[in-house]
Amino acid sequence: MPISLGELAVSVGCELIGDPDTVVNSVASLRNATPESLSFLSSASHANQLPGTKAAAVVLRLADVDACPVAALISDDPYASYARMAALVCPEPAFSAGMHASAVVADSASVAASAYLAANVVIGERTSIGANTVVGPGTVIGADCSVASDCRFVANVTLVKDVRIGKRGIFHPGVVIGSDGFGNAMTSEGWVKVPQLGGVQIGDDVEIGANTTVDCGAIGDTVIDNGVRIDNLCMIAHNVQIGEHTAMAAMTGIAGSAIIGKRCLFAGKSGTVGHVTVCDDVVVAAKTFVTKDVTKPGTYAASFPADNARSWARQLARFRRLGDLIERVKKLEK
Repeated sequence: MPISLGELAVSVGCELIGDPDTVVNSVASLRNATPESLSFLSSASHANQLPGTKAAAVVLRLADVDACPVAALISDDPYASYARMAALVCPEPAFSAGMHASAVVADSASVAASAYLAANVVIGERTSIGANTVVGPGTVIGADCSVASDCRFVANVTLVKDVRIGKRGIFHPGVVIGSDGFGNAMTSEGWVKVPQLGGVQIGDDVEIGANTTVDCGAIGDTVIDNGVRIDNLCMIAHNVQIGEHTAMAAMTGIAGSAIIGKRCLFAGKSGTVGHVTVCDDVVVAAKTFVTKDVTKPGTYAASFPADNARSWARQLARFRRLGDLIERVKKLEK
């Protein structure tokens, strides 16, 4: 949507150096920007691209202004300011309230008059859909669910049962919430399935990425608090609790009944065993697996980065001999 630099500066609270009447209608990287694009610089690793950019304007810090050849929007946090501006330049598509002819809504369900139900949507018994919520094509929202206002289900999202979602949630294609957790009891005759009788509670302003699964509680609920961000292809097991504004990158796996604090960051392919507690403000590095309680904020890492195959084989061989070496040292100490 065309918007002037002056309007952007006022909306986000940035200082503008340049013509306030200049109009932008797209966003782009510094390298690929055109004279109608808004761009940003938040990392020193991209600073070499700034002098040659063709953008209409760049969102950046005051320290980088002298190197900027075009209009500048000055911010202490350029990435966050750019995010807010990009939402104004490229708004989400608008939907008119209503319901596609192929949508199926249970008689006992309640759908706000301002909501939109796309093709092949199914709304189950006793479920409520809030104002201005958009339910994309192929989405199934099962029985006894509650979805608050201004949520967006992009497409093919499944809420199995007893899921309660707060305001302004965003759920991407393939998300499954409220499916059974992995509950099984071993007997002499084989596995016996443990009934999964809980639900899922999701707070306000939560975004969950494509093909991520959140299991229902076995007894009690799985809980995802306000402002949480979960990437694609993550697994949240039954009765997990995730604190406010925690973020998890792709392929993170949180095992059953783990409690994750506020403002934690889990990098790609990280995870926890079940029943552990991670305190607030913890960063878990990529491929790191948490096996015991974390009680102090900080960054935790425990993984092997890629190495030359021959070098890794030698290190692995040494590791396998470590037990023998320890025993020899003990004998020598005696």
